[in-house]
Amino acid sequence: MKDEARNMRRIRFIFRILYLRCEYLPDYIITFSMSMLRFFTLISCFIFVLSCDRGRSKIVPTGTTYEDLSSLFREWRASQQPPAPNGFPDYSPAAMNELRDKLGIWKARLDAIDTTGWPVKDQVDWFLVWAEMNGTDFEHRVTRPWANDPAFYVWFHPGPSDVPEREGPNPVGYIELSTYRFPLDSLAAGELARKFTAMKPLYNQARENLTGNGRDLWRLSVRSIRQQGADIQAFASSVSREHPRLAEVAMEAKKESDLFADWIQGQVKAKTGVSGVGKENYDWYIQKVHLMPYDHDSYRQLLERELMRSHAALRLTEHRNRELAPLAKVSDPVAFDTMMQRGLREFMQLLTDRVMTVKDYMAPAMQVQIGTFKPSDSIRGFFAEVDYRDPMPMRSHHFHWIDKAMQKNEPVASPIRREPLMHNIFDSRAEGLATAMEELMWQSGLYRNRPRAEELVWIMLAERAARGLGGLHQHGREMDFDESTRFASKWVPRGLLPAGGETIQAEEHFYLQQPGYETSYVSGKLQIDKLIAEYGRQREGRFDMKQFMDEFLAKGIIPMSLIYWEMTGDRSMVNAATGQ
Repeated sequence: MKDEARNMRRIRFIFRILYLRCEYLPDYIITFSMSMLRFFTLISCFIFVLSCDRGRSKIVPTGTTYEDLSSLFREWRASQQPPAPNGFPDYSPAAMNELRDKLGIWKARLDAIDTTGWPVKDQVDWFLVWAEMNGTDFEHRVTRPWANDPAFYVWFHPGPSDVPEREGPNPVGYIELSTYRFPLDSLAAGELARKFTAMKPLYNQARENLTGNGRDLWRLSVRSIRQQGADIQAFASSVSREHPRLAEVAMEAKKESDLFADWIQGQVKAKTGVSGVGKENYDWYIQKVHLMPYDHDSYRQLLERELMRSHAALRLTEHRNRELAPLAKVSDPVAFDTMMQRGLREFMQLLTDRVMTVKDYMAPAMQVQIGTFKPSDSIRGFFAEVDYRDPMPMRSHHFHWIDKAMQKNEPVASPIRREPLMHNIFDSRAEGLATAMEELMWQSGLYRNRPRAEELVWIMLAERAARGLGGLHQHGREMDFDESTRFASKWVPRGLLPAGGETIQAEEHFYLQQPGYETSYVSGKLQIDKLIAEYGRQREGRFDMKQFMDEFLAKGIIPMSLIYWEMTGDRSMVNAATGQ
């Protein structure tokens, strides 16, 4: 592909030279030269487009309207579904090679759409489709999760994700239990039974598909698949009375899951390779897929700076609060519920008064995520440790659920932005805003009467920066998984993130599966800071937080560089990411 593109550029250059040398010839010769230049350029483009699909003769249509783009987007998305002739997705080498071989024609069709004169918002949508195609290219060239990552085949997820679509690479058709209404009706129970039945042939094929040698990906997958078995068993128990046949099928699926975990375990000892993608691949992916204007080295600098800033701010805040009683964990159900309900009311009131236009559906979306008190004599998990001390930091981060409620109740107009972006391209906005809200709410006055709780804001930022660096080091092949968890644990204050704990173990595994996600919390937050700075500068003395937030949220959950361009008119971040 690179050689073909290079040859086309050479042909264009030759005819450009021919034209320049004709500038002093008679007019009729100049006219003839220009006609020949156009003719041969068109022929070159036509040959290039034909060659993009490995010799398959397909004419690439051009387009000039947004409708052409949205139509192409619908076709593109439909084409990315792997075949499922036997009731489960086919990730065999033959099926994946066929999808990969068609990618060139999709890219050529997108490139053939002329966006000249389009409003910025429509150009932004073109870049979203471009980024998705680049992500698919990267998936086929580099990560190949269907061949390298046994945890890719986790088929059952009992709890909801807090971002537009479940994080990480996932097989098409997996069970997202939170999308079903309970109690289950017979139609839903039948659908779930069919999906559980698909696990056996899926795992039989997975044993053939999985050929990768990344040791950490293999050994960590054992835990993921075994956890799936436990989750399926709990589900089967919960529906056994109303739907005994579904419970029976689910238990058969658990057996297949456990056998698959046993098979993975048996392969681990032979796996000796590294699992990170390497710096060069990482840089390409971050810039050309997630549209972030950074590389591995600049990410390291940004995250190290935020890590040290969080520690310095924490120590100064602790010093200021040294005469106050330390924060204590709530220890009984009544106190927990009282604290959470009062905290949610206070948080939503601050949003209403100072931050954004609040709609009726938002508080209920937040309410559902509070949960109930769970006794424990040990560390419950990092975020629970924060929540059991004060509700405000996690209410701020749980802005995720307002985001999701807005997607459902007030979907954006763009058909391209309305769909959750492939390859987690939404991460800088989804995780960046949730992380930014922690400081933005503090700066808006949320902690005026909670001086000790302010310390938790800095501890949470330290945790994001430390775990982000751990994931970054894994993909830079500077640390293995165990080293990354120990590094993150070391830099989280008060021992709230033990290296062997479930939180960091799950997070660093996920970051290994999905490069770039580990940095999105902090880097997305920093890009929101930059956006507020430029947006406010353009309105010197007239900055209004509600106006800003309402406009910001209306853009959808897309990369921050694109939102920055649309809200400020400054395309520099997009240019830095794409090399334009």
